[in-house]
Amino acid sequence: MSRKNYTEKDIRAIVKSENVSFIRLMFTDINGILKNLEVPVSQLDKVLNGNIMFDGSSIDGFVRIEEGDMYLQPDLDTFLIFPWGTEHGKVARLICDVCNPDHTPFLGDPRVNLKKNLKEMTKLGFSSFNIGPEPEFFLFKMDDLNHPTNVLNDKGSYFDFAPLDLGENCRRDIVLVLEKMGFDVEAAHHEVSPGQHEIDFKYENAIEAADNIETFKLVVKTVARKYHLHATFMPKPVQGVNGSGMHTNMSLFRDQNNVFYDSHKEMELSDTCRHFLAGLLKHAPSFTAITNPIVNSYKRLVPGFEAPVYIAWSGRNRSPMIRVPVDRGNSTRLELRSVDPTTNPYMAFSVILASGLDGLKSNLKPAAPINRNIYRMNNNELQKNHIKSLPQNLYEALDWLSKDTVVVNSLGEHIYKSFMNLKKLEWIAYSQNISEWEKEQYLEIY
Repeated sequence: MSRKNYTEKDIRAIVKSENVSFIRLMFTDINGILKNLEVPVSQLDKVLNGNIMFDGSSIDGFVRIEEGDMYLQPDLDTFLIFPWGTEHGKVARLICDVCNPDHTPFLGDPRVNLKKNLKEMTKLGFSSFNIGPEPEFFLFKMDDLNHPTNVLNDKGSYFDFAPLDLGENCRRDIVLVLEKMGFDVEAAHHEVSPGQHEIDFKYENAIEAADNIETFKLVVKTVARKYHLHATFMPKPVQGVNGSGMHTNMSLFRDQNNVFYDSHKEMELSDTCRHFLAGLLKHAPSFTAITNPIVNSYKRLVPGFEAPVYIAWSGRNRSPMIRVPVDRGNSTRLELRSVDPTTNPYMAFSVILASGLDGLKSNLKPAAPINRNIYRMNNNELQKNHIKSLPQNLYEALDWLSKDTVVVNSLGEHIYKSFMNLKKLEWIAYSQNISEWEKEQYLEIY
């Protein structure tokens, strides 16, 4: 998204000239859910001064009830006016960092924590960690009460178009709204599964990329409702078809130069790139709890549905967890294919960056690339090539996370403890649930 360096004076002038009536102050909770506090434009001075207070104890993973008062500090460069209006006037937004009562940054805020990790990156001489996400989503029909149904809106498949792709107009509308908001949309198409879609936008630095993902989800869901459709980023909403991922392309820059590229090295991948790659491979079992954070995430990470299951890397081969696309020069990048769109992007980019940087600091070397279809390997072949699997469920992923100090430290004590507490409760609730599958399989015969 193309951002401008706004000043307080700029924002006041735009608000006045565009007749903005409300300001949405947006932030993200630990579950990756976008939150907002909306204030009338009469409160603009308080907004710009960072004096808007809210109850942090009401937000998952933030603070206890006796510590509830928190402030929202807006990032002025995130100011924009939503292209959809209301009968009460235009609405603008500012993405905020969460602050303590003394206005210091709150370390339990995932956005604040990502900034902390990016500072660690700059200490190593890098200027930017760039991210290009590829989020996928499904469109379901809604009933007369505007509740989501289990009925997909079409029966299309990869790259299909109308009449098979009945989400075409909705998807186009989403793209147009995104472009009005400053997104540089690169492609939009129907995905493999019925009712599944993908819209790709240009890479940005990690903070802007995370902001863009949260904004993207809001736009997709808002526009879909105009078509009486429900958009979901749930990884595996439909049994027996491919689930939704969010392939995450990444590169490190020093000034204007992509340090993953070296024309004199094998595959034109620099030593920096290979060390970073090795760090991702080493810490993959541990950061999976963050990049795939819900019970349903692991219904996608199974063999046979194009989602990666095995911790390995390659060039064009799409069966390993990490792929290196063919582009080189400043477009050289690693594509992490395991991430799904329910992740909190600020937390995901923190653990991914920390894992890669640990590979750099420790001079780790990746194993040889796997250029065969891993899904067709038997257990002996997997062992011979030292290929291990990602965690098979949320409980296993949380266990891996708890043992990895690099990943835990990248989250910070507050976020780590809050996340673990929330996810353990989620796993317990899931474990106590009796599914329809269990009843069909066992009720009659036992």
